[in-house]
Amino acid sequence: MTSRTADAFLFFRAWLSAPLRVASVTPSGRALSSLMTTEISADTGTVIELGPGTGVFTEALLNRGVAEENLVLVEYGAEFANQLSDRFPTAKTVQMDATQLRKLPLHAFAPVGAVVSGLPLLSMPLRKVHAILEGAFSHLRPGGAFYQFTYGPKCPIARPLLDRLGLKATYVGCTLANIPPAAVYRISRRRPRRTFEPAHQDLMFDGQKAPS
Repeated sequence: MTSRTADAFLFFRAWLSAPLRVASVTPSGRALSSLMTTEISADTGTVIELGPGTGVFTEALLNRGVAEENLVLVEYGAEFANQLSDRFPTAKTVQMDATQLRKLPLHAFAPVGAVVSGLPLLSMPLRKVHAILEGAFSHLRPGGAFYQFTYGPKCPIARPLLDRLGLKATYVGCTLANIPPAAVYRISRRRPRRTFEPAHQDLMFDGQKAPS
């Protein structure tokens, strides 16, 4: 069995056991990986990757010039995390829920320039997406960005949530070569650091108002 076939089998098995946690039946293709990392280079510094799975985006980041020791791989699945540790031994692999991202220990790392997300945000409750974004931007330096792909027709992060966190979404591009076709968005701050202030509108989490 080739490495790519083994990765596809591992991904499919993970999807069968947790279809809402794993974004797709198969790993992302090269076209999407290239698009996701197109704005990232060695100058970006530390990059956090959320839900790296079998490491397709990780390989693309390395090809963009990001040093392996500057990669922080946050993976919830034990099987994926173990494989990532073996495949990228000098990267920092952390097995944890991305909603706990604020607690990620990064004291020895340079400021984070980018977060690359392979998480299926559309299938997650709003409160979880809120926690992931808030955690990501607690580590991102000024000017840093969060990159998210989607198989849907628009940005997978709701506008009221972006407003609440003081963020904006910018369309990076789409690729028809991926199966299924996918689009990439860059999420960034609208203004320096004063980001997590309550917006004027109320945002509902599971039928309850979000805390102010």
